[in-house]
This record gives sequence, C-alpha cells and structure tokens, in this order.
Amino acid sequence: MKKIFYFIIILLAFATNKSVAQNSAAKNSAKSVFTITTFAKDGSILASSHGFFTGQNNEAFAPWKPFVGAQRAVAVDAAGKKHDIEAVCGVNELYNVCKIRVSAAPSTTLPKQRFASASSGAKTWTVTYALNNPKLSQATVSNVETFSNTYKYYNLQENSSDEYEGCPLINQNGQIIAMLQPSAADNQLHAVDAQFIESLKVDNGLALNDPVLRQTNLLIAFPNDQQKAAVMFMLASQQTDSLTYNRYIEQYLRQFPNAIEGYTQRATRLLNANRFSEVDREMQTALKNVTKKDEAHSTYARLIYQKEIYKSTIPYSSWSFDRALDEAQKAYDISHNPVYQHQQAQIVYAKGDYNDAYQRFMALTKSMPNNGEIYLEAAQCKQQLNAPKEEYMALLDSAVNVSSSEIASAPYILTRGNTHALLGEYRAAVDDYNHYDSIYHGQPQNAEFYYVREQCEMKIKRYQQAMDDINRAILLDNRNPQYWAEKASLHLRFSQYDDAIRSAEVCNKIAADYPDGWLILGIAQLNKKNKTEARKALLKAKELGDTRAETYLSKL
Repeated sequence: MKKIFYFIIILLAFATNKSVAQNSAAKNSAKSVFTITTFAKDGSILASSHGFFTGQNNEAFAPWKPFVGAQRAVAVDAAGKKHDIEAVCGVNELYNVCKIRVSAAPSTTLPKQRFASASSGAKTWTVTYALNNPKLSQATVSNVETFSNTYKYYNLQENSSDEYEGCPLINQNGQIIAMLQPSAADNQLHAVDAQFIESLKVDNGLALNDPVLRQTNLLIAFPNDQQKAAVMFMLASQQTDSLTYNRYIEQYLRQFPNAIEGYTQRATRLLNANRFSEVDREMQTALKNVTKKDEAHSTYARLIYQKEIYKSTIPYSSWSFDRALDEAQKAYDISHNPVYQHQQAQIVYAKGDYNDAYQRFMALTKSMPNNGEIYLEAAQCKQQLNAPKEEYMALLDSAVNVSSSEIASAPYILTRGNTHALLGEYRAAVDDYNHYDSIYHGQPQNAEFYYVREQCEMKIKRYQQAMDDINRAILLDNRNPQYWAEKASLHLRFSQYDDAIRSAEVCNKIAADYPDGWLILGIAQLNKKNKTEARKALLKAKELGDTRAETYLSKL
C-alpha cells in the first residue's frame, strides 16, 4: 500500500512540475505582446492597437487597419521599451492582418517551433497587454473553420473585448496559435491562424503600386529576391519624397549590403549636396562590400565624371577626369564589357581629346554595332574637330540607320534635324522634324519642338504649317511671351491685323518688359491707322531697347 501511495505522490509531483514548466513557457511567450500607436502626417495620434513579436528577424504580427493612413508607428513592449515600426512586410486586408518589422525585438525567446495549431475543444491561453505583467487567461476553442485549404480560423467561447485586439492566442507550451480578433457583431472572440500571417510577404517589385499597400505611408519591406527588390527600389525613387527615400536607401543597404544600388543612390545624394569626400568614402565602402567589383568601379567613375562635368568650379583635388578614366579602366580589367570602354571614350571626350575619343567610339561600333548613341558621339567628335559637314552628317545618318527600331532612332532623327537647321538646311530639317513627329503619331511633343519647327517652316514658306505649329506651342506653354510674339508676327505677315493686335496684347500682359510684343503691337496698330495707339506701343518698344521701333516711329 505504501508503494502505491508513494507512486501516486511521484506522479502528482511530476504532473505539477510539468504544469509549472508549461505555464513558465506560456508566461515567457506572453512577454512578446506590445501596444501600437500610429500617427498621421501632422503628428496627431491616428490609432492604437496591439501586436506581438514572432521571434525572428524583428518581425511581428498586428491588425492592418491602424496602419491605414499612418505616417509613423511605434510599439511599446511588455517591459516598457519603445520600438519604431520600420516596415510593412505583408498584408491581408480581408482578414485585417499584417506582418511588420520593428527596429529591435525584445529578448523574449519563443519555442523553437514557434507556431502551432489547435482543434475544437482545445484549452488555450489568451494574452492581453499589461506593462511588465501581460495577463494570461485560459480560453477554449469552440470550433475551427478552414480557409485557403490550409489555414484555420478559430472561434473561442470567451466574450469579445477590445483589449484582445492584435494579441496572441498561445498554447501551454508558449507556441503561437493565432492572432485574436474581437467581434462587435456577435460579441464572440475569434482568432486568425498565425501561420497564415507568417505566410504574408512582399514578393513583387511593383509592390509600391499595390492599392492595399498604398494605403499606408510606412515603408514597405523589399522582396527577398534582389532583382525584384531593385525594381521596387527604383520605383521608390520616383514615388516617394526625399526623406522617405533616404529611409528606403538605408533599408536596401541593410538587406542587400553586397549590391551596388544602395551605395549608388546614397553616393549620388551626397554628390548632389557637394559632399565629395563623403562620396569617396561611400564608394570605398562599396568597393569592399559589393560582389560585382566592376560595377562599383564603373559607378565611381561615373560619379567623378558627373562632378567634373557639372560641378567643375567646386574644387576637390582628389578627383579629375584622369581619375574617372582610371576607375573605368579598372572596371574593364575585371569584366571585359564594352560598356566600360564606352564610358572611357566619353571621359576622353570630356577631357577635350576629340581625336582619341573619335577613335575609341569608332572602335566600339564593331562591338556595339546597333548602338546609335556611339555614332552620334563620333559625329560630335568630328564637329569639335571642325571636320567637313559631310563627315559628321554621315555619322548622324548611321546613328539613325543602325537603331533597332523607329522609336530607338527618334532622338537621332531629332538631333540630325537640329543639325540641318543650324546649317541652314531648313527643308531637310523640317523633313526630319516631321519624321520624328510621325514616330510618336502626332502626340504632343514639348512646346520648344513646335516652335523650332515653325521657325524652319517659315524659312521655306510653309506658312499654314508654321501657324499650326506656333498654336501647338502656345497650347503647351501659354505663358511664354516669345511664342505669343511669334504668333502675332505671323498674323502681321498675313495682314491679319486684329489677330496680331490680340496676340501682341496677350504677350505684353504676360511680360510687359518684352520689347517684341510692343513692337508688333505698334506695327499692327500703324497698319490699322490707329496712330495714337501705334505711337504709344512703339515708344514703349524703344524704351525697352528695341532699335527697330525708331524706323516705324519716323513714319508717324
């Protein structure tokens, strides 16, 4: 009998110790819960809720709605420590859940197997937030529904309360089962499978265009695939403000320290701020870290080149065109890519060694035969060398002809047209402008294009086309006094004096100190026999320095 009694005592002790251990694991997991506060753009509090850490990569789960419209968000963990919420890692709007990343997770250790499932009738634990002492309460699963063929939606017997929102449902081993969701509709407590939330991710380079993700102003986590992330990184540069993009740069560098894109963007921003020594340090770091060293050398060469081209008046003794050429050569030594030879040729051209540059560009036509840009650059070398026009025009023809498509040839056709215009070959210029326009099916170009074509059309007496083009230019830029003066001049040429007066008056209203408008107004009024108005306008033109006005004033 004594043996049986001791055996029962041992079993009870074992069960008690096991229960204590299990409760200890649950209590430790309960420390993962935190409060969330989100803020609007003006700094006001937008919403508050709860979430919980999941024990990996500083990730956490939370309801999605508090982040809609949020500019910033912070989490306060069970120990009272504040964490910035850095990025949204995945969202499901239908179930109102998201995965987020915080600046640093607490020291709470979840079980090795972090997630678990539960069945109907299972005894579980709900966790609610309380500073330094999260509250654990037992809860019973009343039934389980399945969604997406895999995941579970739990209905609990406990009554609903807002204190549960975003908190974890765990088992006695401390494993996370689901995220709690109170319901106002049926006053019942529900929970969404944690493994479903864990499966959420950003896996698309176009994620910044996702209508759900666009509801928040928080950063969106980059995809794990570096190529997809690079696409998203490029979109971020186009779609976010400067401060937000700086945060994307830092996020990209943390996630992809061996890729060149993050260093390039940060260095470019430093270059724009004339912080050249910091650019140098940034690129030295890139050269140490990036996998593709040739890309790093080429990027460094480009940054030096841009500084020497656009900021040459700001001294920085460590950089020169020769230094840029040396970096481009290092890139080519690592990878015999003709792109790096092209970069060297451009640097040599910038140095003013046009003959050497020409030889380099022409050599590249063999390795890059369908690149119209190379023929264009060779033509520019010939122009700088004062070669006969036949030589550089032939190269411009080649730039057009070797292009792989009409749309690819368009910029070279436009350049050839501009060159014809400078040479006084207006008919050939108009032909190129018309060809260029037809490639885009007559879709509006910039106002300057139509103005330049109008000038050439006037030279070859295509007056109606000229009038059409000046009207197009004004339609695209109706605040340019030069275009209105040109329109007034055309009306004057066609003896349309009333139209000339109206156009000139618009010109003068836009720019009262623009003499052409007053001169044309005066001539039009003179032709209308309105001598008083003509004198007034012509005197204003003379006052503004137009010497032609005196000739017309003498006729009065």
